Amino acid sequence: MGGMGVQFSRSLKQNSQFRRLYRRGKSATGRCLVIYCRPNGTKENQIGITVNAKLGCAVVRNRLRRRLRECYRTHEAEFRPGYHMVIVARTRAVRASYGELEQALLSLAGQLGLLKAVPQAQPAKEPEAHA
Repeated sequence: MGGMGVQFSRSLKQNSQFRRLYRRGKSATGRCLVIYCRPNGTKENQIGITVNAKLGCAVVRNRLRRRLRECYRTHEAEFRPGYHMVIVARTRAVRASYGELEQALLSLAGQLGLLKAVPQAQPAKEPEAHA
């Protein structure tokens, strides 16, 4: 991956971590993805990506996993720190475009409160007319 890896996050690797999230975490479901999350008490996120073998051969599953990881990486700074997250790919994710995956990820993360609050832009003041 070179120098452009995930900056503020680590990978979830242990089966027990995934199972705990499935049992006790909050979830949001969309057409392409399901996200499970739970606070982890640290200042970094841990992310796991699950792609079921039913979705296709290894090439298809790995491509989908790479695309989801990239969706997260490009928006990583928008996520609140301190969460375990598992992203589960659904059948429709295989045929979804990158933009659809990105939009689904951000939408579900927003539903779960995983995104940082974006400050509302103040409307620009109009210059006063000189009379």
